[in-house]
Order: sequence, then structure tokens, then C-alpha cells
Amino acid sequence: MQNLISQLQYAEVEEELLGGTTARRGETVIARGQGSWLWDTEGKRYLDLTAAQGVAMLGHCHPRLSAALAEQAQQLIACPNFVYNDTRARFAAKLAEVLPIHLNHIFLANSGAEAIDGALKLARLTTKRTGFVAFMRGFHGRTVGALSLTWEPKYREPFQPMLDVTHVPYNNLAKLAAAINENTAAVVLEVVQGEGGVNLGNAEFLQAAQRLCQERGALLILDEIQTGFGRTGKWFGHQHFDLQPDIICMAKGIGGGFPMGAMAYTQQVQDALYPGAHGSTFGGNPLACAAGLAAIQIYQDENLIERSAQMGEFLRQQLGEALHDRTIVREIRGLGLMVAVELREKVGPYLKVLMEEHGVLALPAGTNVLRLLPPLNISEAEIELGVQAIANTLPA
Repeated sequence: MQNLISQLQYAEVEEELLGGTTARRGETVIARGQGSWLWDTEGKRYLDLTAAQGVAMLGHCHPRLSAALAEQAQQLIACPNFVYNDTRARFAAKLAEVLPIHLNHIFLANSGAEAIDGALKLARLTTKRTGFVAFMRGFHGRTVGALSLTWEPKYREPFQPMLDVTHVPYNNLAKLAAAINENTAAVVLEVVQGEGGVNLGNAEFLQAAQRLCQERGALLILDEIQTGFGRTGKWFGHQHFDLQPDIICMAKGIGGGFPMGAMAYTQQVQDALYPGAHGSTFGGNPLACAAGLAAIQIYQDENLIERSAQMGEFLRQQLGEALHDRTIVREIRGLGLMVAVELREKVGPYLKVLMEEHGVLALPAGTNVLRLLPPLNISEAEIELGVQAIANTLPA
């Protein structure tokens, strides 16, 4: 009984002090995690097919990541950016190893939204233009700049006016071509729209978007916050489509779950910058850099990028077999371990049942898509468990 009371008390404190901005499912209080699993304060175990909303790509508390953080915390946590730092330098060099070679400059931030806002500044500075083109069903964050790019009206309308952004249908080349004009600083897109429903860009559209930007003097900014670091089966999602963006924005998997963000950009963008053009007090702090350094090394040592492609195929195959006769299921799609089950009904009630009755965490993407973003090192047995729980949750 004491554990139950404590769990309710924790929930009440969070709701009173931190509530009002996050949708909750019940009163579960998560206390610890290991690998693909989480435990609440009552000791109930949950299979986390969200990787903490796509960030815990190595699973929870990977021993090497935890050790790297502990070691760095004993040496130096904060370091001003007007002096050099050994951990920051080693991380930057490691990140450069896995970035496309033309993206040879890096800015270290704290989150995906911060990286997006920084990219907008850099695009304006480079092109001397002020407008942007983004896409319907796109999601880029909740700061004012990132929110300007985000399509969903309910997110944006209470905070108007926003930046000058034109939203066009995704994968619609004609509408995109009509939207890019002499005032367009950049086109900002996700090669797979995450929050919007795990909508895959087609190669013809993405390559044409790049060509239009080059012809009309706009930059191509790719939001790789959710698709980066192996989520789609390659280091970065745009590598499936042979793209050469001007700027990419990174977060989520970059630190293996530790808060961190970054931009990588071309020499053209670098040439437009000057000392003080952009900055961050906490960006590139030694603790985050130690996490990022360890995470990238683990991705490499455990072959997790290649494994994501293989396990993603396995996950989609298992879902297809388990749900092939369910009329509620409209489509199963994805790339790597970024997978969607699109339903003919609202997904919210099924996510609640999945969590409360089957101990499995999954995400929504829009109103009717069940989204799966498991850790890259999830096992086949854990995938089978998750798929069975989903099959037991969805009606026949």
C-alpha cells in the first residue's frame, strides 16, 4: 500500500508543479530502466518501444554510457566556450567521422528545437533572406522558431505571429516549386515525418527539393533530430536518398539519451558567420560531450546502424504477420526502427490499454498512428513480445 500511495503522491506533485503542458496516461511513475525495460515505483515492468520518445537509442542506462558520464562528472561538468576543452574536441572529431564529408562545420547545442532555431538564423545570415518553406504534418519543436515551421495549427495559433513560413503538402513537388521564391532562405524538411505519422519522403520529391533550392539560391535544411544516428538504418536518414543538405539538425540519439543537440553545415554557411553570430552557454558542455563520444563509439562497436535496418525489417515483418487480418489496421510502414501502424480509429485509447494492461509503451503520431521507436539494440524476443501485446490490444 505504501508504494501505491507514494506513486500517487509523486503523480500529484508533478501534476501540480509541472502539469498543464504534457498529456498523461494514468498515474504511472517510472523510477528506473535497463536496456529496453522500465520499472515504476511499484516494481511493475514495461517494455519501452518508444526509447523515451526516440532518445534512448542504446536502451536505458547502457553500462558504457553511464560509466562515461560518471567519469566525466568527476572531472569537469561545465566549461566556458571561450576556452578549449579536451572532451569537447574529442567529441567534435568523433562526430565529424560519421557526418557526410561536405558538412564539415559543427555547432553544439542542447536540444533539437535549439538546433532548428540556430539553423534558421544561419540560413537567414547566409542568404540575406527571411522566408522559409516547411511542410504539412511536419514537426520541428516548440520554441517560436521551430514552432513556426511546425504545421499543426493547434500548436501554432495561440502563439501567433510566427516567422514567415509557407507550409506545402509533403511529397507534392508542384506545390513546393510554387512556394520557393526570391525571399526563401531555406526549405526545411524531415525525410521521414515522425510526429506527422511516419510519412516517408519519396526519392524523386526529395532530390527535386534539393535541386530547386540550389537553382533558386535557398538552403536545404534537414531535420535529422528523429531520423539521425541509425534510427532509419543509416547514420542519417537523408543518406537513403543521396542528398547533400546545407545544414542538418541533430538531437535525440546524438547523446544516447543524454540531452544534447547540434547543427552540421557546409563551408558556404561557415563563410557567412562571424564571432558571436550564434552561441550557447551550455552547448558543448563536457558532460554532454562525454555522452556523445561514448554513444557514437557504442553505435560503431555494436554495429547498431546496420542492426537497426535488420531489426526494423524484422519488426515490420512480425507486425504484418500478427495484424494481417485486422480491419482496424490501414497500413504498416517505416524505415529502419522507425515504424508506424496506421489505424482506422483514434490511437489514444489503444495506447492506454497497451501500457496499463500489457506493460508496453508506444507513441502516437497524429491522431490515428501507433508509432514505434525502440532502442537500436532491442532483441528479437523483445520485439516479439511487443508485437504480441499490440496484437492482443487491437480488436480483431
